[in-house]
Amino acid sequence: MLIEENKALAPFTTFGIGGPARWYVEARTEQEIGDAAEWAQQRNVPLFVLGGGSNLLVADAGFGGLVLHVANRGIEIEPGGDEAVFRVAAGEDWNLVVQRAVAGNYAGIECLAGIPGTAGGTPVQNVGAYGQEVSTVIERVRVLDLCEGGIVDFGAGECGFGYRKSRFNTEDRGRYAVVRVDFRLRQSGAPCLRYADLQRTFAGADRPTLMEVAEEVRRIRRSKGMLLVEGDPDCRSAGSFFKNPVVREDAVPRIAARAGEEPPRFPGGEAGLMKIPAAWLIEKAGFRKGYGKGVAGISSRHTLALINRGGAKARDVMALAEEIRGTVEQRLGVLLEREPVLLGF
Repeated sequence: MLIEENKALAPFTTFGIGGPARWYVEARTEQEIGDAAEWAQQRNVPLFVLGGGSNLLVADAGFGGLVLHVANRGIEIEPGGDEAVFRVAAGEDWNLVVQRAVAGNYAGIECLAGIPGTAGGTPVQNVGAYGQEVSTVIERVRVLDLCEGGIVDFGAGECGFGYRKSRFNTEDRGRYAVVRVDFRLRQSGAPCLRYADLQRTFAGADRPTLMEVAEEVRRIRRSKGMLLVEGDPDCRSAGSFFKNPVVREDAVPRIAARAGEEPPRFPGGEAGLMKIPAAWLIEKAGFRKGYGKGVAGISSRHTLALINRGGAKARDVMALAEEIRGTVEQRLGVLLEREPVLLGF
């Protein structure tokens, strides 16, 4: 392994923001991931595991420890009847995984097309979009225990999956480094068409192919500035900066009274809970697409994405985020929760 010093981190993030890492290593194998973790442990150095950098905001001062960039690659497909298990190295590009699946006519992740990042990051926050979540197809997550050493395999039921969460970003945050994820996908399965825009697009047509659904999802994401496109300033973001809040059903009338209209809402996963779109709350609090606060701003195509308009620092993004968060709480009584991981703050 080559351990580098004072490595700039901004190029490894979709925000393009952040100071340097005191030490940095790119690990291309499971063995190297373990060796890097041991190097940090022996020296009592803080360790951060970096994947695709698509859900990350790095502090302007950087990070005073070792950044372990997981860069192992490989997709193994194990067919069996009308299903197949995709064994995917954590450093594999997520879009490539989706492309391989839909090209082989395997259903289960077609609506997750266009999401930036790596396969290893998907179970950490239970990545989801347009009616699908990875937790529904994950069979096993293989991790390195950074505290006690050794490889551990967690079945899906042991991962503590919930809305945008898992054991890996809650009670066990920082303890495990994902090295492989196994996905069980359905051969020739029907595409997921729960999302309203997808239903409208394919209404009255024969059942679309998985490839057609994945391409439509990419088109929708691009229209909202949520697809990485070279030269598009709306892409210098970490995607959705705030989670859609889940509130008690009896809180909805209060929110409606403050907003002056009924909020759109969806089942919150448990009885008596409702999920309200954070973008709607942000707009009702007075913020619009394209709103700018100096070099940081809101995407011109989606109010949920905060962007680096050029030369922004982490402090600029955080100041804008806190302005939005505070205003939404003051005017609508809902506290928004950040989605990106903060490093070095």
